[in-house]
Amino acid sequence: MTTPAGDAGQPPVPYGTPDAPRIAVRGEARLEVDPEIARIGITVAARGRDRRSALDDLTRRNAGVLDLVKSYGDAVERLETGAFSITPELTKHGRGERVRTYHGSVHVTAELTDFTALGELTTRLADLDLTRVDGPWWALRPDSPAHREARKKAVTEAVQRAREYAEALGTTLSALVELADIGAESSPPAYPQAPGRMRSAAYGAAAESAPAAPLDLEPQRQRVHAQINARFTMVPPRL
Repeated sequence: MTTPAGDAGQPPVPYGTPDAPRIAVRGEARLEVDPEIARIGITVAARGRDRRSALDDLTRRNAGVLDLVKSYGDAVERLETGAFSITPELTKHGRGERVRTYHGSVHVTAELTDFTALGELTTRLADLDLTRVDGPWWALRPDSPAHREARKKAVTEAVQRAREYAEALGTTLSALVELADIGAESSPPAYPQAPGRMRSAAYGAAAESAPAAPLDLEPQRQRVHAQINARFTMVPPRL
């Protein structure tokens, strides 16, 4: 038995019958909700003429950053250390492999749920020596109620749309045949591209000054999208 061209690998479409005509519809929902979490990336740097001094400075600064973030208690939901590196910089002139200085860095990611604390923390971090702060990235949790609400609205829309088609034919729906979830996703992604660097501290000791005023950070609304396909049977209409 041969398969008609263009139908290879495609499942048969479940057509209805005169006694049980079918309606196929798509339900879709788009919501805008407040974010639940915010992430910031923190990069701590150090440099020295020898490897040990660069490593000691990096260790000290990293400990200071971790202590500062942890001091915000329950406002910080997660704190993780990522990439770490110590890199030698060779002299540009002269023969041989002479090391001019060593550069060290360590990357830390913090996830906060208190957005008031977020503005103050990012400002204090950016005010530290050789510390760079990126973010924030706003997001919803994977199990956020917003995703469930979007799926419910998508189903409601599918039922309503199918009912309207049936009413246009002077009949009613009789049964649900199939409900297919073809995607429920959040946009922008959980960890979108960084909106840009908040601040990068310059090399060298910071001048003595009063603490910087906390940044006023406005949470970015999150878009939630859900989409389903549904098939119903209806009472045979009189055409």
